[in-house]
Amino acid sequence: MSKRDYYEVLGVNQNASEAELKKAYRRLAMKYHPDRNTGGQGKDAEQKFKDAKEAYEILSDAQKRAAYDQFGHAGVDPSMGGGGPGGAGGASFSDVFGDVFGDIFGGGRGGGSRVHRGSDLHYNLQLSLEDAVSGTEVKIRVPTQVICNACKGSGAKKGSSPKTCSTCGGHGQVRMQQGFFSVQQTCPTCRGKGTVIDDPCTVCHGGGRVQQHKTLSVKVPPGVDSGDRIRLAGEGEAGDAGASPGDLYVQVAVKEHAIFSREDNHLFCEVPISFVIAALGGELEVPTLDGKVMLRIPHGTQSGKMFRMRGKGVKPVRGGPVGDLLCRVMVETPINLSDAQKALLKEFEQSMEGTGSKHSPHSSSWLDGVKKFFEGMGF
Repeated sequence: MSKRDYYEVLGVNQNASEAELKKAYRRLAMKYHPDRNTGGQGKDAEQKFKDAKEAYEILSDAQKRAAYDQFGHAGVDPSMGGGGPGGAGGASFSDVFGDVFGDIFGGGRGGGSRVHRGSDLHYNLQLSLEDAVSGTEVKIRVPTQVICNACKGSGAKKGSSPKTCSTCGGHGQVRMQQGFFSVQQTCPTCRGKGTVIDDPCTVCHGGGRVQQHKTLSVKVPPGVDSGDRIRLAGEGEAGDAGASPGDLYVQVAVKEHAIFSREDNHLFCEVPISFVIAALGGELEVPTLDGKVMLRIPHGTQSGKMFRMRGKGVKPVRGGPVGDLLCRVMVETPINLSDAQKALLKEFEQSMEGTGSKHSPHSSSWLDGVKKFFEGMGF
């Protein structure tokens, strides 16, 4: 291989993560696959394929990567006392092919049976706004797959044990020859486990796991909102024998509240007031999630006016200042008036005649605008 920089070969920077290295390696392996580069370009593609292989083997190994970062090629070249790329330069092309495509098709170099981590579970948890804001602890009951006690997860009937798969010889992988290349795939007989069960457990029917319900306690931190997830590590389904269980993800959904609505860390509510209080001013008792507070309404308040009550909102679950409660007052028009009340209102209206701009500036301004509009239209 020409002594190009390994990072340059893979097209990544020196801070690339393991996942980024693997992604770059796969991309190059696909690009320079000989089946896609026939004819005169085949030799060049094969070399680039091997170059990518060597670069990935060095950079994916923490010790070799550290030596390369410090000493360059001299730190990993076996002819110069380094660790070497593990014989990548002399590796067969089929081995190179198997390494990268084994991950894609379920295979992998080196053989060996594979155990699978348990599946993650998801649970939808509905909370009241009060519980979401203040935090709570709830009990949930979830269905899950657990290790079968009868066979201890082996899947074999008591007194028997799984046998080595005759198809793959216990490796869990089979190698299929395709012309110049060989591809590793998951064994179709044992499905990658390396063993088969002739006499399955009568409880789990050979699966090694059984369906059960379990009750869990979920601590909900203060300030959660709809869409937040709470992870309970290891509370998912059981894995294959020797594999770790999955996780349980609790998805939070906050129920609609009769009084308050929430936006980020702020709470909103509408407060109806009479037109008398709106005109003369006064004080109202309004609710908050912490209790009752008094809201002062100044005289001449218009419908839709927003009042902010600082620190009466939600404390963010990830830290930060507490939000506010914003109260929008809505002037309510009285209904079902008696004759005497109607007469009083008419008397009041008569007393307002000729003083529109003084007592109703918005109405007067609007009427002036309408008048100018009609004049401009020629009406």
